[in-house]
Amino acid sequence: MSDTTSLLIELGTEELPVKALPGLAQALFDGVVDALGKRGIAVEPAGAKPLYSPRRLAVLLPSVAGEQPEQASEVLGPYLNIALDADGQPTRALQGFAAKAGVEWTALERTSDAKGERFVHRAVKPGVATRALLPEILREAVAAMPIPKPMRWGGHDHAFARPLHWLVLLLGGDVVEGELFGIQADRMSRGHRFMHDKPVWIGRAEDYVDALRGAKVLVDPDERRARIVAEVEAAAKQAGGSARIEAGNLAEVNCLVEWPKSVACAFEAGFLAVPQEALITTMEANQKFFPVLGEGGRLSEHFIGIANIASKDESEIRKGYERVIRPRFADAQFFFVEDMKQGLASMNDGLKTVTYQAKLGTVADKVARVAALAEAIAPQVGADPALARRAAALSKADLQSRMVNEFPELQGIAGRYYAMQDAALEDLSHDDRLALANALDEAWQPRFAADDIALSKLGKVLAIAERLDTLAGGFAAGLKPTGNKDPFALRRNALGLARTIIESGFDLHLLELSKLAIQHVADHMATAEADRLAHAMDAAKRMGVQAKSASVSLWSPVPETVAPAVYEFILDRLRGYYADKGVPVQHFNAVAELRPASLYDFDRRIDAIGTFAQLPEAEALAAANKRINNILKKAGDEVPATVDRALLKEPAEAALAEAVEAVYAETGHALAHGDYVDALAHLARLRPQVDAFFDGVMVNVDDAPLRNNRLALLRRLSERLGSVAAIEHLSG
Repeated sequence: MSDTTSLLIELGTEELPVKALPGLAQALFDGVVDALGKRGIAVEPAGAKPLYSPRRLAVLLPSVAGEQPEQASEVLGPYLNIALDADGQPTRALQGFAAKAGVEWTALERTSDAKGERFVHRAVKPGVATRALLPEILREAVAAMPIPKPMRWGGHDHAFARPLHWLVLLLGGDVVEGELFGIQADRMSRGHRFMHDKPVWIGRAEDYVDALRGAKVLVDPDERRARIVAEVEAAAKQAGGSARIEAGNLAEVNCLVEWPKSVACAFEAGFLAVPQEALITTMEANQKFFPVLGEGGRLSEHFIGIANIASKDESEIRKGYERVIRPRFADAQFFFVEDMKQGLASMNDGLKTVTYQAKLGTVADKVARVAALAEAIAPQVGADPALARRAAALSKADLQSRMVNEFPELQGIAGRYYAMQDAALEDLSHDDRLALANALDEAWQPRFAADDIALSKLGKVLAIAERLDTLAGGFAAGLKPTGNKDPFALRRNALGLARTIIESGFDLHLLELSKLAIQHVADHMATAEADRLAHAMDAAKRMGVQAKSASVSLWSPVPETVAPAVYEFILDRLRGYYADKGVPVQHFNAVAELRPASLYDFDRRIDAIGTFAQLPEAEALAAANKRINNILKKAGDEVPATVDRALLKEPAEAALAEAVEAVYAETGHALAHGDYVDALAHLARLRPQVDAFFDGVMVNVDDAPLRNNRLALLRRLSERLGSVAAIEHLSG
């Protein structure tokens, strides 16, 4: 790129909103680059990126063209029959076009299109200097920034994320004249608010990062992030442990400081008796501190704070950090102790007063349904059904705890701690008690999109039962999601259920389990309605009203279509799941058409069809099966159930019949045991006989018995070709 220079734009503001800061910086960067591109001003992408700190947004482009390229223009004018009169002289239309273009009409050129010949004005103007366009580019980029809650300040009409206090606009070493929100551009930036509270001279755009570093501001977010990590890790090592650096916490701290400096702190070791997740949540979510982990990954009494200053008296900062977490830790300790006194059984009783959903009863009702499902699922996957029922019966007890009320994200985690110390569970062996406690926590996994599924078999059973009841209840009560509305998170529950089954390798009959879950819901709804009617009748009798008039039931049976609807809903969630894994949509559709009862079986078929699609025979057999299906569809009900070998007249059809029977024998065991890769490999060997059949045999002949026999052969072939998946979907 010739004739280039560096470009710097810096907007100096009051402290910007932490969570919005990276997005605002990226939007400004993208807006400037796009505005330059629209004007034909070339930008070298190497080294260009958004820069920001809590008090500034900046765009630094190391190489930008100094001006636009020549601007060619072409303006079409009137057609000759309109532009010239009978004597060939210009009409008023042509004269007006020429005057608008600023030339004599004789200087205009001519061009032709489908309608005929017409006049055209072509011109080439020199490109405008980048300097002249920058003020407009800046205003355009700022106007396009997504600012959800813009602020106004002073007596002005303009608004931005935060009030603007300074503006730097440099091309190379030259200040570009311009203004934004009433602030005139210059070359003076600002240093750290406390460590260098004075203007910072920026000699050239490319000096910006170094100049601010000298003023105690790390404006490059990558450099600042690396400094934070290094400071935290060093301080944690000094404390004898390792730092827990969670990505979200690191990102927020990176937007809070300009010159990060670690401060090693500690709290009273007695607080470690509290569930460490509560302490970690307080440190990270509330205070943006970094916990220090000791041996075995257990939380230690040390933590690291990141100050926005290299203080001369670090002990005062340390005291402040340690003082601010003590009240929250003391609250967590109090909640934990009081919850332990209460016990899980007492917490569970409280669920009877908490409504889950009007038609579906209380949370206690839901727990009872989940427990029944867990007991039914457990023996199918090799888990203890009695332990599964007992664990499921306690799976929501901690919702009534003080700890979860204060720290909702500890749902399940708190239950695990309480179960390990609850006296009511002392009849269990240590291993069973540990399994139950862990299952209470794991039942909520996956908690978010990238989360792992439950680790233990018992935890997986609870996770499946919980989600299955949620889906069954949601559909039975008419709560199926519409548009973006999904108040019971049925979409998330469906995907979590599918992931748990597939990734656990559980060969469960999903439709039958859905029917069982819906039956539990229907039984509950019927019982609840009977109870309501009984109360209504009793109340009517007390009021002297005949009971018959109060006995109108508002309940109707759950339709049989609900269970298949739940299955289809779960299947629809799998589309995105497999798309994220890189599975082509044709492969998904090929398996989905068969509606496998087991999602684990569905997954094995997906893998097998992916292997089959790589074979050289796949495309031809897929096309052949599509052709066969079309032929059979047109034949309707005429196709016999069996093939009469006496009617196999042509060598090609006899050979195909023999090959089909052989492949039935070869693939029977593989299909019965789910070895779909092996089955499809055998089916691929049918290609020569299939090709020969279609090359040499006419199916729709006039001889009805012969035609029907060939249709029977094709149906038998198609049934085996489609035994793993509807392979015709692989045909382009």
